[in-house]
Amino acid sequence: MKKTAIRRRLNNLPRRSVTLVEDETDPLLFPPLRAARALRGQPAPVPISGANAKRVVFGVLNIKTGNRLLWALLRHRATDFQEFLEVVRWYYRSWHVAMVLDEDSSHTAQGSQRLANKLNMEFLWLPKRSPQLNPMDHLWRHGKEVICANRQYPTIEDQTEAFFLYLYELAPREALRKAGVLSANFWLTH
Repeated sequence: MKKTAIRRRLNNLPRRSVTLVEDETDPLLFPPLRAARALRGQPAPVPISGANAKRVVFGVLNIKTGNRLLWALLRHRATDFQEFLEVVRWYYRSWHVAMVLDEDSSHTAQGSQRLANKLNMEFLWLPKRSPQLNPMDHLWRHGKEVICANRQYPTIEDQTEAFFLYLYELAPREALRKAGVLSANFWLTH
C-alpha cells in the first residue's frame, strides 16, 4: 500500500522535480571479514590496531540520472541529517526535491521536518523495516564489499576517502545498476 502511494506521488510531482533516495551508512575502521585464508584447523590471523573508529556517510542517489551526493560526518543525529539536507538543497538549488527515505529518528525529528519544508523538500516514507527497497542500501553494500571488507586502512579518514572515490568513480549507469534501479522489476518504476 505504501509503495503504491509513493509511486503515485512520484508520478505527480511538479515539473522541475528531482527524485532522490537517501540513506546513511557507517564505515568502520575494523574491517568486516568476508574472506580469509588459513591453514586447515588453524584460526586465520586478523591484524587490527587502534580503536574501531567510524564515520557516518549520508548519501542520495538521483534515480533518473545516477548522480550521487555523499557527505561524511562524525555522528548520526538529527542536526547532522539537517546539515546534509542543506547540502542537498545547495546542490539542487532550483529543483523541487522528492526524497524517498526510511523513518529513522533523525529524519522524523521535528527540526528535520521543518527544515525540509522550508527547503522545499518532500519526504516520501519507505515502509518500516524494508531496507531492501532502498537503492542506497544496495549501493552501500557494493562499496563496502570492494573498499571496506578484509583490510584495515591506516585511518578512518583514509577509508572514507577510498569509499567516496569508489562510489563517485562509478559511471552513473553503473551506479544505477549496482543500486538495482535498472532492474526490470525495480519497485519504484515497476
